[in-house]
Amino acid sequence: MKITQLFKGKKPLISFEVFPPKPDYPIETIYRTLDELRDLAPHFISVTYGAGGGNRRRTVEIASRIKNKQNIEALAHLTCISHSREEIDEISRRLLQEGIENILALRGDPPAGGPVKTDFTYARDLILHLRRMGTFCIGAAAYPEGRPENTDIAEEIRHMQEKVAAGADFFITQLVFINDHIYDFLEQLAKKGISSPVFIGVMPVYNSRQIWRITELSGAKIPRDFNSLLEKYADSPADAEKVGIDFAVRQIADLLAHEVDGIHLYTMNKARQAREILRRLGKTVSTLPAVARARE
Repeated sequence: MKITQLFKGKKPLISFEVFPPKPDYPIETIYRTLDELRDLAPHFISVTYGAGGGNRRRTVEIASRIKNKQNIEALAHLTCISHSREEIDEISRRLLQEGIENILALRGDPPAGGPVKTDFTYARDLILHLRRMGTFCIGAAAYPEGRPENTDIAEEIRHMQEKVAAGADFFITQLVFINDHIYDFLEQLAKKGISSPVFIGVMPVYNSRQIWRITELSGAKIPRDFNSLLEKYADSPADAEKVGIDFAVRQIADLLAHEVDGIHLYTMNKARQAREILRRLGKTVSTLPAVARARE
């Protein structure tokens, strides 16, 4: 089933993201995580793509397991900056052979020290190429706070308009911790006529230093009070995880109260923590909106 078809049912949608194990780890190390995430009944699970396509075979294999063994829709990430058109076509054929109908089309980062092929320069180029195949449901990235190399939100929205024109069906945002930034962003999208569904990316914090590295690379902003707690517990991972889960629960409850299209939880391959977040929000995905409204 294509993700756009899921929006014909009850909103909001809940989805998870996982990443393939590094090449020197057995791929089976993620299977238990997937089994535990399946029990939480997400609408789909996305699988990331290694820099320069280093994990691309594992991305296809894991997405296939999600789709064909667990009977959950899979969203395969696909980056284009270091791939030729022929390589993209080959990966697309493999996905179709495995029954994968959904792709998150991304530019991606150049591989360290490796050659960069130039058939695709931007995500919109990949989206247009995939759309011409006429088969996939295509997602794209959105950046409510901009990126380190571009903090101009108006320009980011123009990029989204270009992605929609190329054939993007929906968007997933970069991780965001400040909901007001999301609401402002969604309001601007509506004013520009962008009506495509937008999943809000939420990354629970499990380790202070790890999230500082991630936000440095992504440009995501951490609220001052929350960051003070992360500083306090920088040397206590258990306490940092606790305050991180507390924050994620409050953030998601507020997003649901504002009736966003969907929540995309960056699980970091941690099923126990994802389960705890959903338990505290209402035990089952279907009860989440009611719980959120009750807390307004």
